[in-house]
Amino acid sequence: MKKSYSKYSAKDDLLWLILRPWIFIPRVLYILLTFIFLFLRILFQGNSKNKNVQKKLSKYLFDVITDLGPCFIKLGQALSTRPDLVRQDWLTELTNLQDNLPAFDHKIALKIIEEELGAPVNEFFDEFPDSPIASASLGQVYKAKINNAYLAVKVQRPNLYFLIRRDVVILRFLATFLSPFLPLNIGVGIGEIIDEFGKALFDEIDYQKEAENALRFAYLFKENPNIFIPKLEKQFSSKRIITTSWIDGVKLRDRALLEENNLIPASFIKTCVISGLQQLFEFGYFHADPHPGNMFALKGGNADCGNLAYVDFGMMDSITNSDRLTLIKAIVHIINEEYFLLAEDFQKLGFLTKEQDLHQLVEPLKEVLGGSLGAEVGNFNLKNVTDKFSKLMYSYPFRVPSRFALIIRAVVSQEGLALRLDPEFKILKIAYPYIAKKLLTDNSEEILDILLEVVFDKKGQIQIEKVESLLNILFKDSDNINTDLIPVANAGLKLFVSKKGSEVRKNLLLSLIKDEKLEFTDAKKLIGLIRDTFSPLNIAKSAVQNFISTV
Repeated sequence: MKKSYSKYSAKDDLLWLILRPWIFIPRVLYILLTFIFLFLRILFQGNSKNKNVQKKLSKYLFDVITDLGPCFIKLGQALSTRPDLVRQDWLTELTNLQDNLPAFDHKIALKIIEEELGAPVNEFFDEFPDSPIASASLGQVYKAKINNAYLAVKVQRPNLYFLIRRDVVILRFLATFLSPFLPLNIGVGIGEIIDEFGKALFDEIDYQKEAENALRFAYLFKENPNIFIPKLEKQFSSKRIITTSWIDGVKLRDRALLEENNLIPASFIKTCVISGLQQLFEFGYFHADPHPGNMFALKGGNADCGNLAYVDFGMMDSITNSDRLTLIKAIVHIINEEYFLLAEDFQKLGFLTKEQDLHQLVEPLKEVLGGSLGAEVGNFNLKNVTDKFSKLMYSYPFRVPSRFALIIRAVVSQEGLALRLDPEFKILKIAYPYIAKKLLTDNSEEILDILLEVVFDKKGQIQIEKVESLLNILFKDSDNINTDLIPVANAGLKLFVSKKGSEVRKNLLLSLIKDEKLEFTDAKKLIGLIRDTFSPLNIAKSAVQNFISTV
């Protein structure tokens, strides 16, 4: 009989557990005692310089998280992507949480397959192994063979719905109860954030939902030659089984592993980050669990952009069009150091209440984010910003809207993955040029409105310094100046002569009029800036580089 799962409901699930005190009370006590013992051991041994002590402590940490079950393993996986938060010897052990957990009984896996597909495995597959090739928090994967092709068959762990339902309720209860005593200040929404986590986990254990996600994700990236999504095998998939084509690649675990396979780590960092930015800022639909166990480096590609495969589409989420555009505006406002407008963006996104006096936040935001394009850009990463923000949040009423919980998790995990491959990686060096290029090449109405805000002030005058800043971000000190020149030049020309460009043309004409007189100073500066950036020599170099990259 096939399983039917309910959706997550904080109230209903809490009531369900409270009515079962023989389950609720022992489990709460066990979790509390486990963390007390873990805290004490870290307190007394965490600073030890003895390698053997640290090795045993990291193994103890792994065992504790594994023993606590799927919910806690998911939290541990997030930590395993952060080399800037977790010491290296612990990180090595935590990496095993991604796909090297203890497997459940093979006979149980075979029984689940038979229940879900209606017949034993030997009736479907030419070869089916006696043990899984990988074992993760929610299931284990077998490398099966049919018609001379290999498939990845993921089988869900038994009793998973009960375990997740029980522990999400307890996590919410403990977090809500203990949050006033913890050194955290994420606002009043900690329960809501755990609710988002719970909803995502409940979706993740529905493999039919994961199959739909995989198909949607593949469709969104169908035009991207560097992103690969395994093909779904519908006939071998169900509520607790999902089967896809086999991905033959190298996991993005560490730099040495990639180099051993003659792969260039930097190329995969760029593909990984750009694809993540595309998900957030173009598609509005993103992979919320991008840890190294779910991403593979493939042969092919080039030194600039490597070929990357995503797997495991259980934890996905969407961002609204309004939030997506506001985030783009926020990045533009950081680029232009417009901190009052940035505070307005935070308010619109729900990080600040409508009653908050935004003028009070201008200086604090400048202190946190100021100089990110200047001297400090070499030291800028999300960890530095979050450290500063954590201090800021004690003095000002910032809160994390629950709908951003998975977005933050995905972005932080992705930056952590990049830091594993390159400790010197700075996310802004890729994110800023991406946003700049999007503003200059995307002719959608919404992006055009943002571009007009950058080019013209409220009086309709050209903001030369902001246009120059935008072009500098995209072209100055970039490794790929030439590859972007022709696309930007083409897009700009098409926009200017198109029907959509009427607003640009009108604003340019109005900007020439000052005090009822024609004033060409700003126009001359703009023409000079465009001439220098898109000179015939630069365009020729761009054409050659684009030709070489396609050969």
